[in-house]
Amino acid sequence: MNAAGLLRRARVGSGLSLRHLAERAGTSHSTLSAYETGHVNPSMQTLQRIIRAAGFGLAVDLVPIVDSPAHDRGDELVQVLELAAQFPARHHADLRYPRFGAR
Repeated sequence: MNAAGLLRRARVGSGLSLRHLAERAGTSHSTLSAYETGHVNPSMQTLQRIIRAAGFGLAVDLVPIVDSPAHDRGDELVQVLELAAQFPARHHADLRYPRFGAR
């Protein structure tokens, strides 16, 4: 979701009017309107300030992209093999089920 959508969602979710949220956030209603319509993009600091004024928090998280050149597939394979080694193989040398065709 983009900044405009986040701001609109926060404002509507708080039940505040455009003017009231702008006042609480220390900005003008015309500036807030420009942010909400996507005509202007706020800085991250401004976005967080307005979201907080609406009574919400903003969490940003990074996740690795599997196809990224920075992501080493060899390390991923090692992790999978180490995980698999934690689950012991439980098998018996003798077949404990009837063979096909046997009666």
